[in-house]
Amino acid sequence: MQPAIQQFLNYLKVERNASELTIKSYADDLSHVVEFFQEQTGAVPSPKLVDVGALRGYVSWLHECGYARTTVARRLACLRSFFRYCNREGICDTNPARPLRTPRTGRKLPHFLTTEQIGALLNAPPANTDAGLRDRAILETMYSAGLRVSELVGLNVSDWDRSAGIVRVLGKGRKERLAPIGSFATKALDQWMAVRQPDPKAPAKQKDALFLNRFGRRLTTRSIGRLLETHIATAGLSQQTTPHTLRHTFATHLLDGGADLRSVQELLGHKSLTTTQIYTHVSTRRLRETYEKAHPHAARNRAS
Repeated sequence: MQPAIQQFLNYLKVERNASELTIKSYADDLSHVVEFFQEQTGAVPSPKLVDVGALRGYVSWLHECGYARTTVARRLACLRSFFRYCNREGICDTNPARPLRTPRTGRKLPHFLTTEQIGALLNAPPANTDAGLRDRAILETMYSAGLRVSELVGLNVSDWDRSAGIVRVLGKGRKERLAPIGSFATKALDQWMAVRQPDPKAPAKQKDALFLNRFGRRLTTRSIGRLLETHIATAGLSQQTTPHTLRHTFATHLLDGGADLRSVQELLGHKSLTTTQIYTHVSTRRLRETYEKAHPHAARNRAS
């Protein structure tokens, strides 16, 4: 199975132009399946010898181990893609993962911050240190443009067009989009650029990054998570807040402000409008809460 997996991962990289993060996710999920077969049978079968029954056993084992439904659903999707590829390339005769049913996962409403909370977070980094100016620019940029963390750390200095007020973003599937940057983010970026010092000995890929670590090299997604934890604590916000919360907040505030769903989809870089529609549920819920607090008859209903 290992040669087929490597062939599949190469296909994702070369032909599908998948991101490194996507390829790593597929590799991890398929490695997990290989480990399952190794532990359960003592051998890893070739894709041609894997049948529906064997995969059903794997899915049952995932449920028994207490894996979340979202994890099971993701691994099933991975298996379908892998065996579909194997079937198309003649590595196996059928796609044994196709008949398997995906568990219903439901959709949780995304956690977002109020305007007061996001204001507290954006002002949490100190304005009198280089690191503080960098962190302010990071938070302002994420909130202003609705960026994923991977998109933020991938930004280069050349991706920011100050005069046009945009950044060029490389999103999922290596799809490029232009994201607007507001005046607050522009000011924060100006202040950061005034103190930004790249390592002259670093490779161009490292020192050209818009946001640098203390060694003058590109920040990682993990570093963004750590610095956000610090500022969340300073701002007194819930530990439920993550870097992705700023993206959720960006979308929710746009819809609350009257932006249409299609425009928000474009700004977020969502492939499908269905993905963006989750934010309408958030806005509708807030609208209902406002109604129940403000409408006289709604108030009477609560009192009764």
